[in-house]
Amino acid sequence: MKILKRDEAIVGVVIFLFGAITTFLSLKMPIGTLRMAGTGFFPLCLGILLMILSAAYVFRLFVQYKKIVIQKETAVKTPGAMRQMGLFLGAMVLATLFFNELGYPLTSFLLMAALLRSLGMKRWAFNILLSFITAGVSYFLFVQWLKIPLPKGWIGL
Repeated sequence: MKILKRDEAIVGVVIFLFGAITTFLSLKMPIGTLRMAGTGFFPLCLGILLMILSAAYVFRLFVQYKKIVIQKETAVKTPGAMRQMGLFLGAMVLATLFFNELGYPLTSFLLMAALLRSLGMKRWAFNILLSFITAGVSYFLFVQWLKIPLPKGWIGL
């Protein structure tokens, strides 16, 4: 008997909705062209990619399982899983709210550090180093190499 995991389907739908909201909000920013991408181009591509991948995932769940028997996912009962999810979502929301004020480099650094910590990485030195490297590489990639105008914030990078 095949079992449809209800929580997996719900997560797939939530990610699809997140992609739809990202796509919708990115359309309010200048998209630009492939040669000269605007600030809305990258979020638009990510939103569309999230929607495609999550739709494929949910579709696979429903096609793969012929008999639908709803079962509670054990991961929800794991101690701290809801706290971890709350910290993860909270970090994403805060990064979105303060993106323009703090700027891309600082926001990406703080977001990466918060996400690593919320996912259970306990070594602060490693988290800070990895966050710094990730923020630096992504800054170089998007701002310097691809010339995508992202908010500078009070750092001025």
